[in-house]
Amino acid sequence: MRNGPLAIVGAAVLWGTAGTAGLLISADSAALAAARLVVGGAALALLSAAHLRTALRPGLLLSAVAVAAYQLAFFAAVSRTGVAIGSVVAIGSGPVFTGLLTWIRHGRRPTPRWAAATSAAIAGCAALIIGGGAQAGGQIVTGVLFALLGGMLYAFYAVSAADAIDRGLESNAVMGVTFGGAAVLMLPVLLWQGTTWLAAPANLLTVLYLGLCTTALAYFLYGKGLRTTPVATAATLALTEPAVATVLGVLVLGEHLSTVSILGLVLLAASLVVVALPQLTKEPLPAGR
Repeated sequence: MRNGPLAIVGAAVLWGTAGTAGLLISADSAALAAARLVVGGAALALLSAAHLRTALRPGLLLSAVAVAAYQLAFFAAVSRTGVAIGSVVAIGSGPVFTGLLTWIRHGRRPTPRWAAATSAAIAGCAALIIGGGAQAGGQIVTGVLFALLGGMLYAFYAVSAADAIDRGLESNAVMGVTFGGAAVLMLPVLLWQGTTWLAAPANLLTVLYLGLCTTALAYFLYGKGLRTTPVATAATLALTEPAVATVLGVLVLGEHLSTVSILGLVLLAASLVVVALPQLTKEPLPAGR
């Protein structure tokens, strides 16, 4: 029981390092996203190979498409906005889109507190755009839009995975089908982008880290944590991810955050906590990248 929360935090820490690791090398965002998913998805599929057939469902195959598209949107976002803003907007918008999708699919009307937190999250995103915290010009706007798209895609595959697990499917099998399917989809993208850049040792090691650690190991830990940790508690613990991403973006990459951007990050982080807290006694959906 006590190891569950630690596993969730471990997964969130690994997720939080992905953006920084990707920016430490010179690689096209689409190629990097494809390579990460091909490696990580294949590893997750192999890990749950014995149970994959039981989890083959149309909904999970659609969520595999969402996972593949999310990776492209995420790396496109951080390449334009920087790790701190790109990660926080993608993560911060995820619970908003998840709440809306849950309302549409299951008829669970959001609470007034959720609505207030959503408004705060939107205001935080607006502050990030106005502050231009990582890069100036039109890049910040398009980057935030990519991050918001990522949050929407995350919501879709999170709700689909949660529904599948609620129906009794084994969590590792659900992750294996979702990410294994995404790996199959992204393999042509990787081949189209070319693989010569992987010949550089630094690039290859980064891709292996992104695939095996921030994808395969992270989602293995997350699934393990969910077995003994309430999903609402896991959602709160997963807020470790944007904190790690922001700290690494500033300390490792030397990103500069303006005062307005810092206020936007604080407002967005506060809204995440408010979104999670009302659900502690209810049955929310999982969070995480």
